[in-house]
Amino acid sequence: QVQLVESGGGLVQAGGSLRLSCAASGRTFGIYTMGWFRQAPGKEREFVAHINWIGGSTYYADSVKGRFTISRDNTRNTLYLQMNNLKSEDTALYYCAASRAGYTSSSRAAYDYWGQGTQVTVSS
Repeated sequence: QVQLVESGGGLVQAGGSLRLSCAASGRTFGIYTMGWFRQAPGKEREFVAHINWIGGSTYYADSVKGRFTISRDNTRNTLYLQMNNLKSEDTALYYCAASRAGYTSSSRAAYDYWGQGTQVTVSS
């Protein structure tokens, strides 16, 4: 089992920045991809970004490309999401997820473990 704990959410004005963190613990050996997803009220959970845990290659949803940066610290088993130029439409509960599948994916179904989420609210 892998445990994921997100932190760093909060209330920020439009145009501001936040940095989310996700600490992974437990049987982390074999994780291939880690990602961030988000879910706004009344909407489905959607992909934000993912990173290959070993190689570091990244991929972003078009809606956040150029504003968000995903990164990881393998020595600390921690995933990050730097969010800049935040917009009101970025308001959501942000989830960290980990996948053991041998490929990177933006599909929720590919992820085996999920955190409880951290709330990000952007005021306009």
